[in-house]
Amino acid sequence: MTTVAVYSPKGGVGKTTLAVNLAWTAATLSARRTLLWDLDAQGAASWLLGHEAGGSAALATFMQGVDPRRSVRSTAFERLDLLPADPSLRGLDQLFHDLAKKKRLRHLVEELARDRERIVIDCPPGLTDTTDQILRAADLVVVPVIPAPLSRRALDVIAAHVGRHKGPRVVMAPVFSMVDRRRALHRAQLAAHPGWPAIPMASVVEQMTDRRLPLGAFAPKVPAMEAVAALWRRIERELAG
Repeated sequence: MTTVAVYSPKGGVGKTTLAVNLAWTAATLSARRTLLWDLDAQGAASWLLGHEAGGSAALATFMQGVDPRRSVRSTAFERLDLLPADPSLRGLDQLFHDLAKKKRLRHLVEELARDRERIVIDCPPGLTDTTDQILRAADLVVVPVIPAPLSRRALDVIAAHVGRHKGPRVVMAPVFSMVDRRRALHRAQLAAHPGWPAIPMASVVEQMTDRRLPLGAFAPKVPAMEAVAALWRRIERELAG
């Protein structure tokens, strides 16, 4: 089992679409039994996979004695399941504080992993108690970075935060997202970090919200989806190594 978190403290960097597309790629192209765990109270990843938000069960998943597998929902895609979000997750930081259990999310991941080969977590933005729980649970953290100073600074903030904590160091995997090679600033950032994967900006990605489908389900050959597939193959190699 391997847990991959898609996280950025900064919003608007393509985090959710990347998480959905990576989970679809793991399930469809790699034929892995995959769970997408939506931990963002906005529930965008859940909505993109056809889940209609309702109720307040997501927060209860974290309570003692609750089996998280009972909250898992199937999707329209073979081998891809969803643990959906709802607005109750706005109280997750407070719940973690009240529980005073720093590895609660990690223990839930271990429960969910009994039936899965890959877990992809769509993380909420910010740097919070939930962030710390995710960093303890994930084997690898994919950090989407727009090739611009503010987004690059967000990566530095994460690295500094992780560096202040004792214990095993999570593997950080920065990925350029929403890349527009027509922009000199973007080209300069790509040249400065030639080893980072890059997902191009494309209007077809925006169609995900209209179709409520992963990109690969309706446009598998576009450059953005090919870049996601290449990124997932790279993730698999990193985890296997």
